[in-house]
Amino acid sequence: MTTVLVTGCAGFIGSHLCEILLSHNLKVIGVDNFDDFYPRSIKETNLNLFINHPNFVFKDADLTINGSLSDIDGVDVVIHLAAKAGVRPSISNPLHYLNCNIVGTQNLLDFLVEKNIKKYIFGSSSSIYGNTSVVPFTELDACNSPISPYAYTKKAGELMNYTYHQLYNIDTINLRFFTVFGPRQRPDLAIFKFVKLIKEGKSIEMFGDGETARDYTYVADIVEGIYCALNYLIQHEHVYEKFNIGNNYPVTLKKLIQTIYSELNVKPNIIRKEWQKGEVEITYADISKADKMLGYQPKVKFEDGISEFIKWYDGKNV
Repeated sequence: MTTVLVTGCAGFIGSHLCEILLSHNLKVIGVDNFDDFYPRSIKETNLNLFINHPNFVFKDADLTINGSLSDIDGVDVVIHLAAKAGVRPSISNPLHYLNCNIVGTQNLLDFLVEKNIKKYIFGSSSSIYGNTSVVPFTELDACNSPISPYAYTKKAGELMNYTYHQLYNIDTINLRFFTVFGPRQRPDLAIFKFVKLIKEGKSIEMFGDGETARDYTYVADIVEGIYCALNYLIQHEHVYEKFNIGNNYPVTLKKLIQTIYSELNVKPNIIRKEWQKGEVEITYADISKADKMLGYQPKVKFEDGISEFIKWYDGKNV
């Protein structure tokens, strides 16, 4: 039985991924440190969905502490999703992002070398593209113009991964996720905040003119992309690749807000605010490489994903 170590296992994407891996009869070792970026209780609720599965083992560990994983053995593949996320918070506290995302990744790479683990998937981000003039974004972009500390920590992670691939022959896939949404979404993200405020009868804030756009990708499609990458990695050797995992369909902020109000059947109540520094104007994934090499194709339409998120939100608040 293949054993997969998943960092960030109690988080939004990580918890969905663990469920899928377990459903495919893989052994999963989950690692999380319950970072206080949002309430621990949310992650504990996620973790409780599978913590008692016979093929799951949990370890509470902080990757920023070197050697925190040294007592773990028998791992075949590492999927590294643990990170300090968020563009705007990274601007106010860049050193914390450096520690979590760069030092933490460095320590994980050293763990791979220590345990002679040769298969590795890294959760990167569309943020590394910055405000590129070429859309849709392709993996050929050098990504040399990140505009937030969060973005440059993800770019740094990819560079570190390449170095360890070269030095230690670690087969590596970097997956650049595009604006993931769906059930269990972090409470600091726009869709969660908008739905919460509207249901509380409050106004929502729209930064800029509403024409910024994001390639919103439903979490089930993201997890399917990770699983496709895992299969590719297991079946191939001498691998170092970068793939966009997105929906290939940008949605403007204005359309996002309209869709949520329409789904909730509530009259819009919007306050216009100034544009926020560090935010890119558009994200738009060219997924042709992931389609060709991994067989990745997103299946969930944006509107259907919003509907599913609201159903989950209503269910958890019953």
